[in-house]
Amino acid sequence: MSETEGALPDRLARAITLAGPISLAQFMGAANAHYYATRDPLGTNGDFTTAPEISQMFGELIGLSLADQWDRAGRPAARYVELGPGRGTLAADALRAMAAAGCTPPVQFVETSPTLRAEQAKRVPHAEWAFDLVGVADDGALLVVANEFFDALPIRQLVKTPEGWRERLVACQDTLFLPIVGARGFDPIIPPHLRDAPIGSVLETAPAAVAIMRQLAKRIVAQGGCAIVIDYGYSGPAIGDTLQAVRGHGFVNPYDDPGEQDLTAHVDFATLAEAARAEDAVAYGPVEQGALLSALGIDARVQALSAKSPERADGLRADRDRLVDGEQMGSLFKAIAITSPGWPVPAGFA
Repeated sequence: MSETEGALPDRLARAITLAGPISLAQFMGAANAHYYATRDPLGTNGDFTTAPEISQMFGELIGLSLADQWDRAGRPAARYVELGPGRGTLAADALRAMAAAGCTPPVQFVETSPTLRAEQAKRVPHAEWAFDLVGVADDGALLVVANEFFDALPIRQLVKTPEGWRERLVACQDTLFLPIVGARGFDPIIPPHLRDAPIGSVLETAPAAVAIMRQLAKRIVAQGGCAIVIDYGYSGPAIGDTLQAVRGHGFVNPYDDPGEQDLTAHVDFATLAEAARAEDAVAYGPVEQGALLSALGIDARVQALSAKSPERADGLRADRDRLVDGEQMGSLFKAIAITSPGWPVPAGFA
């Protein structure tokens, strides 16, 4: 059996049997790498649906925001870069709107999955690909989008026990995986205001997300440009276990069937913003997705599309509500913007 044909649980079980329990970050990283490499997880027949798949308006408004930034920055040579672009739906909508505003940059996707690269090529045939930010060209300013990218990066969890703060690890019995608490203490690295949290409290950290944000911010400072990051999350650090697994549009046990379901955790936007500022980038937000889309003109876009296609009016309003309303995606999903010093304040973040 090849590594892409379901052997991941066996390989993880052997590794744990030989070397002992692994960190949650190792487990999550291995599981998601296999998951995304072997399927298209989006849409009705997949495991989940993202905002660009709900409505064209999402990508269009993000694209217009980037085009506005580029225009007010003096229309420099630039390229559109998307981290984890899914099927390429957001990019196709954004690039169409950007072109209408006179912005037609070359396109580069940061994507490792061959399955998703094939889907992206159908929607954005002229795109180029990179496996990571190192492969992104340095020949101009960067207009970056990351929608539901950071939530899939591996996290660590620290758990408050009667003996102090300990790391959550993953053990196994045969191929049954289960969380346990390690013996090593982590009290010195806990923020002072959280050290006395009740027993059972969980603090999540995302070293991979911080590293990528710092790398991205460093590139934006050096080359000029801006990035819009949208995901579900909070302003932390804060207590809470947000690890979740989705399969067939429902929640399942995150420790079952590694590599066969999507593992995510809520994004700590305050920590990401601080990581960007550590590289001398300017960070704005977070703002709620609903507020951002409203500021970018989603209601006017609903009216324009409804006037053009009256038969779509009810569906367009329903899509708008799903993206904007606080009871749906509007409050849980948030956004931050990162810019090079001297670039204008992004629309919707003032």
